[in-house]
Amino acid sequence: MPEGPEIRLAADRVARVLVGKPLREVFLAPPRLRRFRPRLTGASVSRVETRGKAMLTHFDNGLTLYSHNQLYGRWYVRPRGALPRTRRSLRVGLHTDTQSALLYSASDIDVLTADQLESHPFLRRLGPDVLSEDLTWQALAARLNDSRFRGRSLASLYLDQGFVAGIGNYLRSEILFFARVSHCRKPRDLGRSERQRLARQTLAVARRSYQTRGVTNLPSRLRTRRAGDAGRDDRRFAVFARAGKGCDVCGSVIERTDAGSRRLYYCPDCQT
Repeated sequence: MPEGPEIRLAADRVARVLVGKPLREVFLAPPRLRRFRPRLTGASVSRVETRGKAMLTHFDNGLTLYSHNQLYGRWYVRPRGALPRTRRSLRVGLHTDTQSALLYSASDIDVLTADQLESHPFLRRLGPDVLSEDLTWQALAARLNDSRFRGRSLASLYLDQGFVAGIGNYLRSEILFFARVSHCRKPRDLGRSERQRLARQTLAVARRSYQTRGVTNLPSRLRTRRAGDAGRDDRRFAVFARAGKGCDVCGSVIERTDAGSRRLYYCPDCQT
């Protein structure tokens, strides 16, 4: 499933071709949403934002297209009339005079008014967006110490979108590694400096992934692996999907476990 950085990158692509331009044609596959086509045709996109793994495309008439890619959804941006080569099912098409933003295979789509947006059952449960410029490491450290979260294992907490929105499987493993904490620990077991380090790395790793289009590894390690014969995942990640390979810091063998029914990778020596 795409995580916060991937959804934000998709939102950037959609915004570049749609913001400020009137829509000449709108396609909405779900039958219950087709009634909105006349209201959206001729409207302009005012902005595109993300909240965790959800994308919100706001129109200048007060409506908002909500979409969540789930496992298989994907946005494409193409010149109008040039469809991507894919076997996916088209769910949304937003067309200007010259460009198209196309959403394929997503199952969670809606068109919302401002009031519906605020009461949406998924959106109202979300914690702060990990990529939000307003989220500071100090606020996140305080959140780790909040009574709602401090008694839970980090393995579980770091997949809970109500804690921080936008973190998924690969970010969880990478954040915990760079913070040098075990997934088995709970925030209440961490010292103040450990919570602060975890908060800082939560923001740093997620923002690095966004800025580098999915690379969480440090640039120096990336260059070293690129000089060898490492595959793409082996280059872009420090521990995720690297079970059985050596840790860049201590040389120990990286291990894999299942946590929350999803795979998690860690260094047994760095993350004691």
